Amino acid sequence: KILVQFDLVGIPPAPRGVPQIDVTFDIDANGIVNVSAKDKGTGKEQQIRIQASGGLSDADIDQMVKDAEAHADEDKKRRALIEAKNHGEALVHSTEKTLADYGDKVAEADKSAIEAAVAELKTAIEGEDVADIEAKTNALAQASMKLGEAMYQAGQAEGDGDGEATGAETSGTNDDVVDADFEEVSDDDQQKSA
Repeated sequence: KILVQFDLVGIPPAPRGVPQIDVTFDIDANGIVNVSAKDKGTGKEQQIRIQASGGLSDADIDQMVKDAEAHADEDKKRRALIEAKNHGEALVHSTEKTLADYGDKVAEADKSAIEAAVAELKTAIEGEDVADIEAKTNALAQASMKLGEAMYQAGQAEGDGDGEATGAETSGTNDDVVDADFEEVSDDDQQKSA
């Protein structure tokens, strides 16, 4: 039974995983449900208050509780499947993006292995086997470590190149250093000499 539906509108388009939305459900002692959703990026918020219009009888409530208990194992399995699929899809997305950016820095054999692991995980995600999805996700994570190493090495190479140029510039400017002696003169000393 659907109590109410509301949409959080006005969120600008963003890449997957970027929008952060806080959803709060608050049930008070009178059975009134307050639901709010707030986008952290834009600060836009949508709220709704749900009050019992006709309410449910005790028999209806008992039946719903029994149904929930009867389907608890099924719900846990479904949740595990959804979480595995979401984790796999997120890994596929980030790996494909990283491969597009740094694929030329990886050996061709490693790149082919990563692409094959991505394809296998995509196929597994279309199925319903949690163990297969998790195994393929782990395989892709292992294969994509080569990509991480390539990114790190590319970053090191760029950092080394910048460091050498900076070092050469600073050593050239140190030749103009002049040592000087100074004497501190207080205001009292200046008045005496004047």
